[in-house]
Amino acid sequence: MSNPEIEEIPIRDDMIRLGQLLKLANLVEDGVEATELIKNGLVKVNGEIDDRRGRQLHVGDTVTVNGQTVRITKES
Repeated sequence: MSNPEIEEIPIRDDMIRLGQLLKLANLVEDGVEATELIKNGLVKVNGEIDDRRGRQLHVGDTVTVNGQTVRITKES
């Protein structure tokens, strides 16, 4: 059962970096915007502010930006 407010983003590999996920989920236009949001403490990973663009994310992790939350799932 999933929360309708959380969009699920499937990934092929076992992990994805935070900057890549933000682009994949269309939460940012490009890497520059991703870097700025992360650097300014506007990105939460699993409910905690994270300032590492290269943070490794895995299936089940959630990322929140500007009130929009996505959850990583495994691509089938």
